[in-house]
Amino acid sequence: MAGMTPEEGGMFASNTTNAQFKKSLNKVYTWYTGGFAVFVIALAIAEQMGLTRAWIGYIFLAATVALYAGIGIMSRTNDAAEYYVAGRRVPALYNGMATGADWMSAASFIGMAGTLYLTGYSGLAFIMGWTGGYCLVALFLAPYLRKFGQFTIPDFLGERYDGNLPRLLGIIAAILCSFTYVVAQIYGVGLITTRLSGVPFEIGIFLGLGGILVCSFLGGMRAVTWTQVAQYIILIIAYMIPVVWLSVKQTGVPVPQAIYGYQLEKVTAKEAELIKDPKELEVIAIFKKRAEEADAKLKNIPAAMATAKADAEKRVADLKAANAPKAEQEAAQKALAAVPTTEAAAQKLWMQERAANNARAVPLAGMPRHAQQFAGDPNGTDAQKVAYDTSRRNFLALIFCLMVGTAALPHILMRYYTTPSVKQARESVTWSLFFIFLLYFTAPALAVLVKYEVFHVLVGTPFDKLPGWIAQWSTVDPALLSVVDVNKDGILQLGEMRIGGDIVVLATPEIGGLPYVISGMVAAGGLAAALSTADGLLLTIANALSHDLYFKMINPNAPTARRVLISKILLLVVALCAAYVAAQKPADILFLVSAAFSFAAAAFFPALTLGIFWKRANKYGAVVGMIGGLGITFYYMVTTQPWLRGVFGVTSPIELWYGILPISAGVFGVPLGFALIIIVSLLTPAPRKDIQELVDHVRYPTLRGDAAR
Repeated sequence: MAGMTPEEGGMFASNTTNAQFKKSLNKVYTWYTGGFAVFVIALAIAEQMGLTRAWIGYIFLAATVALYAGIGIMSRTNDAAEYYVAGRRVPALYNGMATGADWMSAASFIGMAGTLYLTGYSGLAFIMGWTGGYCLVALFLAPYLRKFGQFTIPDFLGERYDGNLPRLLGIIAAILCSFTYVVAQIYGVGLITTRLSGVPFEIGIFLGLGGILVCSFLGGMRAVTWTQVAQYIILIIAYMIPVVWLSVKQTGVPVPQAIYGYQLEKVTAKEAELIKDPKELEVIAIFKKRAEEADAKLKNIPAAMATAKADAEKRVADLKAANAPKAEQEAAQKALAAVPTTEAAAQKLWMQERAANNARAVPLAGMPRHAQQFAGDPNGTDAQKVAYDTSRRNFLALIFCLMVGTAALPHILMRYYTTPSVKQARESVTWSLFFIFLLYFTAPALAVLVKYEVFHVLVGTPFDKLPGWIAQWSTVDPALLSVVDVNKDGILQLGEMRIGGDIVVLATPEIGGLPYVISGMVAAGGLAAALSTADGLLLTIANALSHDLYFKMINPNAPTARRVLISKILLLVVALCAAYVAAQKPADILFLVSAAFSFAAAAFFPALTLGIFWKRANKYGAVVGMIGGLGITFYYMVTTQPWLRGVFGVTSPIELWYGILPISAGVFGVPLGFALIIIVSLLTPAPRKDIQELVDHVRYPTLRGDAAR
């Protein structure tokens, strides 16, 4: 180090320390990956020797939660920098893995392939939007936010826009986005825990919640980061093995991404057969008749109620007179008790029946043809042309909202505050893209391979020879999977099977005929995905309240220990509230989660990007822009989305703007946010000179050493 300046010497020492730290991490996680492989192999051997499925589930659940808890305990801290930003010493590679796990929520791991299975081509909007969002992060946000050096996104807004009002709006928007998102993660945790252990769904939620809290509660971002790296390793292995196996089983090629198109051709040919199949048409006719019967009841509700009650009473009396089996009599009694007693209840029930039967009175169990790009036909009738244009417009609008929303999600942007330097923040985004790409590039292939299995193996199977996993999943939640012999021929038709997207990935090992230990591993991977994202989201909410609201706005003199303690208490409170909401199985949770991206896009993206790239943007513009963008997005959702209309009592007719669905409401909020920030900033005084100089310094570093850092 002879001849070095003190600053250069400090940089050299810091780089040496970081290199040693990274080397030790490489060793730890290499051993960890090998240990996980040995653990799975040992369980597979034990299964062959007679270990029951129940015990395999218990062991996977206990081992993974104990592992994450152990990391959380070892990483516990009360130091503010460690708790909020992991000491800013996470290497780019590992921050990329942690970000990948943070991003691979239950929606990505469990729901992505399921969405593609159910919707086909249109589901690719999620992959393109979410992946494209990381390109925006790399280009416009991550390195610059890291250079500003704050702890949270509301913290950046408060410092850049010189005031507590922008900070407060940031806190509100961060909680709005993150809370709806975390409810879905905890719902996924409950679903997987129930599958692994067999406990009731509500208990499963709180069992999984323990695994979430022990990491984020004890060690904050430091514990969450190292846990998320471990979780990514589990989830990517768990995701890849079943789909590679299906690829080998169907084609002999162990690269599912390479044979995706080949299998899609077979699925497309089978779809054409099923659309014309007489048995499928028979099932469709039965559902159509049921929908018509429900519609007839709605035309004269009092008479229909009387008839329904009389029929149910007669059924009970006939079974008693015939001395029928007790189970049949109990079922008839339940049916009698379920007959609606008020006109309002009857109307609601029969409207639901009409809608449900109409939805299934269509070919392919209501699924579009997998390779069909958009609804309608650009060369068809006027109505078909309008349907095509509207479908395409919504596809592009959803991609836009998911891209911009991804780039503005607070729990993702927080990850780039943890790297040692601006350069590593930029590298970290590249690694994030790579680790996310591994799963997203595989999801379309998984959906097609599973659809091939369902169409060619399950459809046409006698009901008494269906695989055991169908009955097992039906008991977890009939809304996720149900099969009913509608036309009473004893053979399963596609129209008689209702499958929820959330179980496609979890059931893939059993669909492919793999040992149950692989199913346990996939469930553990899904649990890792849900837990990792829930950790990040809960930490985002707690930090926004403790650091930004309490420390920055209420008590700036609060000691570090008190700030961290308050964050832990708030984290616990928020987690319990989210678990309570998830236990209620709220309606339209998928919509609310997807809508979180529109909220994040409208609230944060204009203020963040203009705050970085336009030094003239001021606090007045930021406040008006955030309120306006988020306000118009929220207004559009409340007036057009059926569940929210019911919550807020909106009775006016639904009017879609340009045919855009409410899930993509951010397409209106983002441009309005940009316009308002620019216009209001130009009409009001410029920011202070030191803030403008800071923006220039962040974008155009004047010192060579600063640029390198």
